[in-house]
Amino acid sequence: MIRINLLPFRSARRKENVRRQVSLFLLSLILVLLALFYFNFSLNSKISKLRQQIVTTTAELEKYNEINKEIARIKQTLENLRKKMAVIDLLDNNRHAPVRLLDTMTKMIVPKRMWFTLLQEKDQSQVLILEGIALDNKTVADFMVRLQGCGLFSAVNLKTLKHKGLLNHNLKMFQISCVKAAPEAPEVQPDQTKAKT
Repeated sequence: MIRINLLPFRSARRKENVRRQVSLFLLSLILVLLALFYFNFSLNSKISKLRQQIVTTTAELEKYNEINKEIARIKQTLENLRKKMAVIDLLDNNRHAPVRLLDTMTKMIVPKRMWFTLLQEKDQSQVLILEGIALDNKTVADFMVRLQGCGLFSAVNLKTLKHKGLLNHNLKMFQISCVKAAPEAPEVQPDQTKAKT
């Protein structure tokens, strides 16, 4: 019988298999390392792009914040100007009020029967205090009716009425409080309202 020794062939085949497995392992390791390197590189590029966007967005945000601050300053200035214009309009509308008040008082007084000793407006309020001396109660009552009917006052109240003897005459000292009626607002022309807004 003929014997063939196959051992060197098997050992050669085994060496070849080990070499193939080692090369496959190294190749797959290299591929994994390349994949990891590529993944790391792409993540780093995305991170750098995002950081650049953050820097750009922060710069734009600062620029817009400055613009917003400027807009807020302009709005505040406009609001201050509107308030000042409202005060100017109020002063312009009320500039004739003292003259009108004194003119009305001279028309409302009962001639040769009474006179004023005090005419006072309390702290820019709408309350007017009148003090004076009259010859009798009827004169005071007539004066109060005249004040109520003139349209400048919404409430006329007698606070005090006292007897006072002066130069052998029986006179009446009175104190009246009046609430001024709200003045009518002047009509604003349409083109003025457009200019104000």
